[in-house]
Amino acid sequence: MASQLNPYLNFNGNARQAMEFYAQVFGGELAITTFADFGNDGPDSGRVMHSALVTDAGYQIMGADIMTGMEFEPIAGTSVSLSGDDVDDLHRYWAELSAGGTVRMPLEKQAWGDEFGMCVDRFGVPWLINISQPQA
Repeated sequence: MASQLNPYLNFNGNARQAMEFYAQVFGGELAITTFADFGNDGPDSGRVMHSALVTDAGYQIMGADIMTGMEFEPIAGTSVSLSGDDVDDLHRYWAELSAGGTVRMPLEKQAWGDEFGMCVDRFGVPWLINISQPQA
């Protein structure tokens, strides 16, 4: 297998809900493993130890919950970026990811000619979406 670079997102007890949400947005196959699946019957048993969403578009998003007692640090200084020229899909992703979240920059035409927007979804994950426009 060739190397891959994938976002691995950490959550504080709501990884299952977040990853199921991303599966709704992007489609694909979602696999979730809890701490209980590996014999942990303590306070973390229902938390997600590892999850992976693989989409038909080739995206792979991974995520997990932190363990009880660990300090949760929200994502800072980075974003998950989606870009391309599939206008309909990217508009739909924007609508679904930004719904219930915070729009930092509306998705609109920019000085470089593309549509671009920034949002933080309802799970605290920052997203950048760039929709390439045909060159004249």
